[in-house]
Amino acid sequence: MEKMQYAEELVREFLVFRGFTNTLQAFEGELCTDIGKEKLVSLLNFFKQCFSSSSETVLVATLSKLEVSILRYYIVHAIQSGRTEKVIEFFAMNGNDLLQRGQDWTPWFAIPYLKNPSLDPQFRIYFSRDWLEALRLSVRNFLSEIFNEALLEEKEAQLFQSRNCAPSAMEESMGGTNSSTYSVAGSLLSGLHQGSILPSRFPHETCAATSQHLGERELAQDLDDTGVAKILSEMSPSNSDRDSSSLVHLHLGDAGASNRLKTSQDDFSAVTENGREMKGEEEFPEVKVDFQETFLGHTSPISRCRFSVSGDNIASASVDGTVRIWTYDSSTPTSRNATIYCGAEIMSLEWECKSDRLLLIGTADGGIKAWNVDAKRVVCDLNTTEAFPSVLDLKCSPVEPIFVSAAASRGQGPNYFDKFGFASLTVWNMKTWKAVTVLPLGEDPPAITSLCFNHNGKILAAAATDGMIHMFDMSAGLQITGWPAHDFAISSLLFGPDETSIYSLGSDGKIFEWSLHNQGQILWSRNCSRFCNIENSRRSRHEVSLDANGRRLLVTSDSVRAPIYQVRGHASGWRTLPHTAAITTVDWHPTLPLFVTGSADHSVRVTSIL
Repeated sequence: MEKMQYAEELVREFLVFRGFTNTLQAFEGELCTDIGKEKLVSLLNFFKQCFSSSSETVLVATLSKLEVSILRYYIVHAIQSGRTEKVIEFFAMNGNDLLQRGQDWTPWFAIPYLKNPSLDPQFRIYFSRDWLEALRLSVRNFLSEIFNEALLEEKEAQLFQSRNCAPSAMEESMGGTNSSTYSVAGSLLSGLHQGSILPSRFPHETCAATSQHLGERELAQDLDDTGVAKILSEMSPSNSDRDSSSLVHLHLGDAGASNRLKTSQDDFSAVTENGREMKGEEEFPEVKVDFQETFLGHTSPISRCRFSVSGDNIASASVDGTVRIWTYDSSTPTSRNATIYCGAEIMSLEWECKSDRLLLIGTADGGIKAWNVDAKRVVCDLNTTEAFPSVLDLKCSPVEPIFVSAAASRGQGPNYFDKFGFASLTVWNMKTWKAVTVLPLGEDPPAITSLCFNHNGKILAAAATDGMIHMFDMSAGLQITGWPAHDFAISSLLFGPDETSIYSLGSDGKIFEWSLHNQGQILWSRNCSRFCNIENSRRSRHEVSLDANGRRLLVTSDSVRAPIYQVRGHASGWRTLPHTAAITTVDWHPTLPLFVTGSADHSVRVTSIL
């Protein structure tokens, strides 16, 4: 590398000495546009050295994947530019290292000697514009993530320094009266107004301590009196920079069990309405992550996201009526990537159960679109009746070429579910794209919010805003049973892995697993009202998702982290890595320990866990 730079300096001196100014300008221009394989490899190694700590394992894994794609793009670009000798030089210098890494590099050694590598089935995808655009987006997301992390660390260092500079003030604020909590909350609020304090991302760091004589109600009252509940609105993406916003962590002192707040029916971190996390008696550990990818292709809060049947593609929707189809793995072909503009809020997404070919989209204006991912067009545009404009859920039969739509009329009221009136369940034929029948629900039935089929498509379960669960025999088109499951509206419903039970999530945050053998019997339950409570139901519709083994239950959250419950297991559960706003939608990969979370911060994250 040093010899190359020395040679470049000699060329510059010669051109200046002879007065060849035009040639010198051209030479400098070529150097600016040629990064060179040595500089490229050095740059990637520099990034690796930056992420040496164990806490950066997610970034290291992501960088390793990006490195493979970037090096392959260097090869492709060199071939497209007619610089085959550069490819040969690249493999001569780095060939041994690439073979030791694996990553299917062996076939690439033959690419300089192929007549038309862009037509070869093994390399054709790397010459496509879609693959290049996906790589650019991944690199942009990665750089955005690391620069955001650097900004947070800088702010945390400033906060840590300010704490050390004022130990006496902290000791005074940790006194044994209610006024101590008032002063702590007040200082937090003041610091946030000044823009000089950002919260810690590490659970072991403590922002404030309370007295052992301070009860839960007094603490909540003091926090409310000081106006700390306004912090979240002031730090939301609409009022501040989304990349630097986060939530305040308020941890209690470690002076014994009597110092800690008592949790009621859940052992997860207690979270107040403004999203702050308070360390409970048995706080869930953070889930161990293999890798994480962040998709930043949306410009408004995410309403729904779903894995395709194979898990290769993801469909994500935002409240501005945009649906994006994309892949989280840079090695997966991007030929199906697309952006669909629906013109209304997306309320439901559903992939065809037999293949990844069709995606059904339900909107708030009564529209049901069928998108063919191979043809990249809408193959059918259906509409519900004018009386039922909100398509709250769509479900495809796993066996028959039919799907069911749950539409609702308009209602009135302050809460989210009060906006929906009566229900209509319609069965549609996916070959003729016509309505087959309407399932009976009785006179003026409350809106249906969630649907799920059993494995053979013979039973359909439906959850209603009055807390009822209805079961339908699809062969007869009749309701066979039903029972009152919740005191409030049901947000989400799904069958258990062995289909001897069914899970329901109420808008009050209560989760029940109901036995299908003994109707009305509860097999397992959790109270996650700290994360999806009825007060916040006016803004969103929460949902749950089971992993492929049926052992882990992921729930949406009004906080920046979502709980993952261990279903009928010895372990309590885990918590996800944080977004910068509420988590509005979740889904598990159909076969792998991998889940996707969509957030009000406009981002979608795919997380693989160990």
